[in-house]
Amino acid sequence: MTEEELLNEMKNSRIKILNIEESLVKIKEEKKSICRFGDGELDLINGKKIGFQEANPQLAKRLEQILKSNQDFCFIGVPDSINNLDNLTAESRKFWVDNMLNNREIWIKYLREDVIYLTANLTRLYMRYENKENCGKYFSLLQSVWNQKDIVICEGEQTRMGIGNDLLYNSKSVRRIICPAANAFNKYDEILNRLKKENKDTLFLIALGPTATVLAYDLAKEGYQAIDIGHFDIEYEWFLRGSTIKEKIDNKYTNEVKGGKINEGTNDERYLSEIVDKIL
Repeated sequence: MTEEELLNEMKNSRIKILNIEESLVKIKEEKKSICRFGDGELDLINGKKIGFQEANPQLAKRLEQILKSNQDFCFIGVPDSINNLDNLTAESRKFWVDNMLNNREIWIKYLREDVIYLTANLTRLYMRYENKENCGKYFSLLQSVWNQKDIVICEGEQTRMGIGNDLLYNSKSVRRIICPAANAFNKYDEILNRLKKENKDTLFLIALGPTATVLAYDLAKEGYQAIDIGHFDIEYEWFLRGSTIKEKIDNKYTNEVKGGKINEGTNDERYLSEIVDKIL
């Protein structure tokens, strides 16, 4: 398939994927969970490994089951690049053209025409866009989801979401459960059972790679609201800096940047005081 043929297929797509603003408004208004699927989750479904998660048949099975599902309790997020390549930087556009030339037919095989999907890129709010004038509005929209809410962050070791910035300052409270930075699915049952001990009015923000996708779904099924939030904090750091390329953020796990996986410990009092449990 040529790029021209790919773009023509996108134009005639019958898969419904909301854009960023529509997706964020949906989450805010309907107070539902979202589990997101990107190129990494698709690789895992197809038996491959990714940088921080080894291939796992059980994880692959759960991801495929959720991606194919049609239910009311949880939104499913998929790449908006399945349908269009609007407003992407040259680098991001090249990545998604190559990716979709290889994978778009695979995505279509799993997706349903009777489901309205949100964009999985609703946490990728800055770096990928050529025109960034709406990025501040998008960040504010997602931040409003946890306004005056009790948050439990379930994150990988050294992720440190919201530390060193004001991302979570509008929340009512923040507590953290620290999990493995890699291969978190190996501890899945233990993590899920721990999270289910929290009150039902807790909002979970989960940054655990593909494990977050499954956790958000299973927590939603139990009546919680859980946001599979991915790289949101790192994107916010780049936004605050006005970064034009992906750069390492000191004291935070920045897995997409050379050298970003090596982090020192931290004595940040705020962060340490928010940790209520560790499952490592």
